Amino acid sequence: MAKLDTITLSVLQAALQQVCDEMDLTFSRAAFSPVIAEANDRSDGIYSAVDGSLIAQGSQGLPVFVGVMQYSTKTVIEMIADGRCLAPEPGDIYIVNDPYLGGTHLMDVRFVMPAYRGGKIFCWLSNTGHWPDIGGSVPGGFSASATAVEQEGLRLPPVKLFKKGVLDPEIYAIICSNIRVADQRIGDIRAQAAALLIGQDRLNEILDRYGDETVVEAIAELRRRAAEQMRASIAVIPDGTYRSQAFVDSDGVVNEPLTINLAVAKKGDTLTFDFAGSSKPCAGPMNSVLATTLSSVYLAMRHIFPEVPISAGAFEPLHVKRPEGTFLDAKYPRPVSGCAAEVSQRIAEAVFAAMVQALPEKVTAAPAGSSGNFALGGNDPARGRDYVMYQISGGGYGGNVGHDGLSNGCSTIGISKSPPVEIMEQAFPVLYRHYALREGSGGAGKHRGGFGLAYEVEILRGEARASFVMDHGRFGPQGALGGKDGAPNSVTVFRSGEAHVPPHLSKEQDIALKAGDRVRVGTPGGGGYGDPRERDPKQVAEDVRLGYYTAEQAREMFDAGISSPPTSQV
Repeated sequence: MAKLDTITLSVLQAALQQVCDEMDLTFSRAAFSPVIAEANDRSDGIYSAVDGSLIAQGSQGLPVFVGVMQYSTKTVIEMIADGRCLAPEPGDIYIVNDPYLGGTHLMDVRFVMPAYRGGKIFCWLSNTGHWPDIGGSVPGGFSASATAVEQEGLRLPPVKLFKKGVLDPEIYAIICSNIRVADQRIGDIRAQAAALLIGQDRLNEILDRYGDETVVEAIAELRRRAAEQMRASIAVIPDGTYRSQAFVDSDGVVNEPLTINLAVAKKGDTLTFDFAGSSKPCAGPMNSVLATTLSSVYLAMRHIFPEVPISAGAFEPLHVKRPEGTFLDAKYPRPVSGCAAEVSQRIAEAVFAAMVQALPEKVTAAPAGSSGNFALGGNDPARGRDYVMYQISGGGYGGNVGHDGLSNGCSTIGISKSPPVEIMEQAFPVLYRHYALREGSGGAGKHRGGFGLAYEVEILRGEARASFVMDHGRFGPQGALGGKDGAPNSVTVFRSGEAHVPPHLSKEQDIALKAGDRVRVGTPGGGGYGDPRERDPKQVAEDVRLGYYTAEQAREMFDAGISSPPTSQV
């Protein structure tokens, strides 16, 4: 075969990416749940028929699923091979959400489908969607005080939800019998399956046009080049060991911090990540399964080197020592609801804090690093039905060598955005009384951190139960190179006019609410970058003029001589 030319390789790279992007869009546009349809808490990708390794993933999918879905796909392949799972046929779609089988938390439900060519599996198509409820002890699945995974919801090993293209009514009935608002899940299930079918059609169009052998050759070459580019990026880092720490507020059960210790050893064109000395497995839901831990490292390096094409090859120069005996390598039955949205971001923060020492011109101070998981479940008497609402929130990004951090950006682990207030108020019996930037939350620095989000939501009708699994309530996002930490998370619940702050600050479950009760949240600001005294006084004055900081805050945080502006200017 003639050597694959550069233009064809580039076209095929873009084509495979487009297949995944179209799967993402199909999934979001057809889904019923706002967390998928509006917040885009989902991802789609193409994976190797041999070992499930990543070939391509949608640009609009959550980065944390970059590594995770290849491990869950690999698990399905292995379980089929050893007879623990039924062999596939065309049209079959497996469902799996078991965290210990290459997953995240139970709410992230994966569909895995073989894509056939000429009677053989050419590759696997997989996607993940965050279901707003998967059963368990509290609506939404975020049980802040769970001590076993069974308390978090229904755990599914790989089983065929669709057989030869037909939804299995028995498996579907089992699922619906174990989750809340089950009648609404059929919309998300059909959307998730439709995304895979669209992907199969688009992939076949590419194969028909260019030929199977050419596409196979392109996939191999793209993987080789991704590894080569990552090695070249790593090679510029000075050899040595870079150390950092990050902290989880608590595990939701024991009110003490959990520590992530990280040593990154750079030698030649490889990086080795060692989490030895991190806290032991915890009692509460802030354990991380291995697949999530690995994926958190990968996504952090993707943030640092975004120019490296995404494929399994990009991960080859990144060696992560298995963190056995720590809360970053959870095994059954450890609870894990906080791993995907919170612990993953603490792991990424530890990577940033280590790598900013080596690459100060490429790495930022710590971002907000919390998805702000707020679940609310109850009954709407006006509509005569139950509901489960799931709210995710943005926060401030860290400052960097060139500019201030972005305000109210999406979480480190994904591109998920907060659902529009108007959509949430239409779908659920709530009113958002306040929704704005959280002034003053950005960490001081030569380049300050971005600002978090402040919102307040009121229950309008009926009774409900609220649960939170957030983080950064005890410690704000880390500043870098002399920058100050961003403001920590803040949660206050107002019941019958009395203010209640959760004992674990950012974690609590089953808070009983009634009409008129309110929940107020302030998400973290990003860490500052560089010495705050080096910030341009004009920039400090402009921040005060815009109301981002008060004059008093500016004087304290930036050592700046700022007078209070007239009220009309703020």
